[in-house]
Amino acid sequence: MKLNDIDFLIIGATKSATTWLQQSLQQDPNIYMPAPELHYFSRCYDRGDDWYLSNFEGQKGQRLIGEKSNSYMDTEGAAERIRQKLPKALLIAQLRNPIERAYSDYCMLYRRGEVDRDIAKYLDPRRAAGGRFLNGGLYFQQLQAYVDRFPAEQILVLLYEDMKIDADAQLNRVRKFMKITGELPPRPVEKKVKDKAEPVVNPTLRRLLRPFKPMVAPFRNNSGFKRIRSMAVAEVQYAPLTRELRERMNDFYATEIEKLGAIVGMDLNGWLKNGGIQ
Repeated sequence: MKLNDIDFLIIGATKSATTWLQQSLQQDPNIYMPAPELHYFSRCYDRGDDWYLSNFEGQKGQRLIGEKSNSYMDTEGAAERIRQKLPKALLIAQLRNPIERAYSDYCMLYRRGEVDRDIAKYLDPRRAAGGRFLNGGLYFQQLQAYVDRFPAEQILVLLYEDMKIDADAQLNRVRKFMKITGELPPRPVEKKVKDKAEPVVNPTLRRLLRPFKPMVAPFRNNSGFKRIRSMAVAEVQYAPLTRELRERMNDFYATEIEKLGAIVGMDLNGWLKNGGIQ
């Protein structure tokens, strides 16, 4: 296994159904993708190429080999590292309305007990500019690094919103981009991945119990532990994204969205007009 055996990368964006895309592609016998996100070109580059390639040892002669790491989109330097190591790789970016993406990311971390209910602290550009949630949607800046380094025919930009309308068509776009022909496409994964409506342990309780997590880890699959946990789970009540906050986020992203539409050849004004959260 060599670096030039890797054919494609899904580079992001976070909370844009890239796990759905990965799991759908993994159903195709032509494709091999390791399950975890490797984050090699972003967070783990110091581990070296041998470590990176060791994650592909499970592949058994599949025609196409790739991986998904959402941090490749928003990590400075990742694009240049990929250009140096995988100059011929196909790059797939699936993007989502940045306002909805930020809110979804906030909800995920709230479920984990890592943020509190003061949503404006994380999403209001007057207070949170430069933070994870808002920066994650600066797609023009992120994609420009790849456009500057790779030919256009190696980059595919997809929209989360198109996937919601027709998942089969979205997968067919990917298959065409990867030149997979002559076979029926795999059915896309139907179960929603990382559903924020799924009941969990109360986020406040999760924060309080976090120091004890290593102690209870060996018992997580125990039937008694599962019964106790089932008594503590409930559907999470998230802080709402108010109209006022959405309007501030609209203003924050407006220029970025306009520039993004120009480089990808898409009309993205609907992102700013859409008043609902999915």
